[in-house]
Amino acid sequence: MRVARVWAACRVLTCWHAPLLDMARLHSAVVLALALSSLLTEIAADCDVVSKKQWDGLIPVHVSYLARPVSLVIVQHTVTPFCRTDAGCEELVRNIQTNHMEALQYWDIGPSFLVGGNGKVYEGSGWLHVGAHTYGYNSRSIGVAFIGNFNTDEPSGAMLEALRSLLRCGVERGHLAGDYRVVAHRQLIASESPGRKLYNQIRRWPEWLENVDSIKNA
Repeated sequence: MRVARVWAACRVLTCWHAPLLDMARLHSAVVLALALSSLLTEIAADCDVVSKKQWDGLIPVHVSYLARPVSLVIVQHTVTPFCRTDAGCEELVRNIQTNHMEALQYWDIGPSFLVGGNGKVYEGSGWLHVGAHTYGYNSRSIGVAFIGNFNTDEPSGAMLEALRSLLRCGVERGHLAGDYRVVAHRQLIASESPGRKLYNQIRRWPEWLENVDSIKNA
């Protein structure tokens, strides 16, 4: 139907005779564009994450693409209520996206991914797109936000393993460099994020980077 409408409009503009706009080529171009869009959507939400389509997310108003593989993962928290059920986590992710896009005028939800108390990872800006999570570092990092306030909430083993699994998959799929490093939001900006309880956990990981001077000076 969309192909027919474009072709009809082209005829009205008397450009139907142009060789590059013949029906066969136009149809092929539209089919290719739709297939590419579908493929990019799948890539952005692979590694068993809950896709935007699944959590009923809004389409971004604009996108900018990350240079991959990415070598930096920034962990933060949302400072929102905690969630334990699929329905509760999806509602919170939708609310966060609405706040980011309408109140803060972001192109999309800020983090690349979000981790819920149900042990599931939710697609944010994803693997392919530049997020809006850490000013000055967005174009060279993946930002992962744990849903809750981890100054008071305790990150569960399922949440931590969900992130570890996501990062392993990211390396396997070529989204993350094999020697990627993990840092806390608070190391790069003036913030308590990702909260003391989560901060205490990720500092034990082998990918942890304690001294971030090399990142700040890059």
